[in-house]
Amino acid sequence: MTHDTNYLRLLSEKYPTIESVTNELVSLRAIMHLPKGTEYYFSDLHGEHEAFIHLLRSGSGVIREKIDTLFRASMLEEERAALAALVYYPSTQMARMHKSDVNYDDWCAVTINRLVVVACEVSAKYTRSKVRRTMDERYAGIIEELMNTDATDADKRTYYREMIDAVIRVGCADGLIKALCHLIQQMTVDQLHIIGDIFDRGPRADRIIDELMKHHDVDIQWGNHDVSWIGAMCGNPVCLMSVLRIAISYNGFDVLEDGYGINLRPLSMFAATTYADDPCTRFMPHVLDENEFDPVDPHLAAKMHKAVAVMLFKLEGQLIRRHPEYGMNDRLLLDKIDRAAGTVTIGGQAYPMLDTCFPTLDPADPYALTEEEQGLVDGFLASFRHSERLRTHIDFIVNHGAMYKVANGKLLYHGCMPLEPDGSFSELSLRTGRFAGRALLDHLEMRVRRAYHSQDSDSVDLMWYLWCGSKSPVFGKDRMTSFERYFVEDKALHKEPMNPYYQYVDNREFCERLMEEFGLDPQTSHIVNGHVPVKHGETPIKAGGRLFVIDGGISKAYRSKTGIAGYTLISSSHEIQIAEHKPFHRGNDLESPETYTTVHIVERMPRRLMVADTDAGEKFRRRAAELEELLQLYRQGVFGET
Repeated sequence: MTHDTNYLRLLSEKYPTIESVTNELVSLRAIMHLPKGTEYYFSDLHGEHEAFIHLLRSGSGVIREKIDTLFRASMLEEERAALAALVYYPSTQMARMHKSDVNYDDWCAVTINRLVVVACEVSAKYTRSKVRRTMDERYAGIIEELMNTDATDADKRTYYREMIDAVIRVGCADGLIKALCHLIQQMTVDQLHIIGDIFDRGPRADRIIDELMKHHDVDIQWGNHDVSWIGAMCGNPVCLMSVLRIAISYNGFDVLEDGYGINLRPLSMFAATTYADDPCTRFMPHVLDENEFDPVDPHLAAKMHKAVAVMLFKLEGQLIRRHPEYGMNDRLLLDKIDRAAGTVTIGGQAYPMLDTCFPTLDPADPYALTEEEQGLVDGFLASFRHSERLRTHIDFIVNHGAMYKVANGKLLYHGCMPLEPDGSFSELSLRTGRFAGRALLDHLEMRVRRAYHSQDSDSVDLMWYLWCGSKSPVFGKDRMTSFERYFVEDKALHKEPMNPYYQYVDNREFCERLMEEFGLDPQTSHIVNGHVPVKHGETPIKAGGRLFVIDGGISKAYRSKTGIAGYTLISSSHEIQIAEHKPFHRGNDLESPETYTTVHIVERMPRRLMVADTDAGEKFRRRAAELEELLQLYRQGVFGET
């Protein structure tokens, strides 16, 4: 016997009879011979809710491809596009049909038939029980009957038609259509992997998280922007001001005020008074998206932006002084300002400053907050803690997230593995010890959870280091030069040198060594990460197909660099694909995949992959072995059935 008798006795409580054991064994053996589900990988969403939701609902163009395959011979291209749009946006498309001259009942009958065909196609590789669990329970019985009716039997065909007619007569066709569309969306994307940076720059990260929370299987590999928001919720004031600085600098008032109910009025009043005579030209916001609800005057936004930035630099200085082990004394710059000369000394050299208006800066103690500033910080910390929706969203990100994930032969992480120039793993020295390689990521993940769940002060402080520290695996740069970008013209000081990792991403030998560090077979496995936009003309496929960088510029802030609007990595039972997307525009929900998405096959599987080839298959094998032993104990009379 390979399993402990006490464990098997506990297992017998779940499977108390020979019949229950054998039924589960049959089910497990059968499931392992189904094709593996399709996995989708997205990175660096940065609040671009409309584009991401479109990609998710459309399966990055896969749903339209299936519709074309199923109906090319029987439907016009325009009809196929309309059916795809209905799957993505059922409420919008049904409202359009209500206003059209089409007989709505007839349209519903035809549409339900077509949606059932698509639903059968996308769910064919799953068990009926899994498909049932994904259905809207209000319509699950009807959908199951429609999807499993034998079309070769004349009586069954009559039964099928009558069921659809009855649905229309009793007035629940709209609900059934919505339920079928949602089922198609969910079954197309079996597993959803988000490779970091949900927050910042784009308008509504909150709506992205709402959409993620509806999905049946999602995991998140934290990015530096995600960690910053987690840190703000933990009560780290430096992370808090970093979050506010970026949100205001990108005109992100909607996500703060409407999304999470954060009251910005005290800040606007303070900024308007404190910086009344300061034009704050260096702090004008980037308006990539207009505010949907309460537009803020750009000049007032610039004053708010500067007020937050100054508080941020003060708080950073306090934290750096508390933690000399972070090695970030070069970021202590407020005390290097010579206001009389209008210069700041950086790296031993004095540079002219573009802005010397600092009404809240005390030359005797430049890192001290004024009483008003402290009141603002305390108020924002309370606002974040008391935002129920924000707490729910950060709970989701923490509970479904990690520093990295090893899943089905792929190593997933957002930024990098910190390296020395020679390619060896960098060692981070903290109060809790010295860590490198996989052990570094494991330790940092534990510290994030400790900060969030127990508010351990040292771990809460560490959240800011993860945001911008030189050996942070989610930051991947030597320094963050926000101060220099605001106040110094010399662009050489604006550069943020990348970690040596990025010199090795195209080195197959290095990638194989990294996969071995995480227990993966380097000959068959892959690495997936994001964080650094793939520049126009470059390829996201690195190291001969061993590593994929999938930050393709879904965020508007990066599209000038990438030339496109994002990538989706898709791993099916047959192949690995990269979908390359063009910009999504509001109302552009009828656009065909030929003009919106281009799909490239990166790697074909030598044979179709089954559930048995996945991590879930390995779990099923272990459970089957346990059940085999339990079955023997029942048959030998060691355990009695109950």
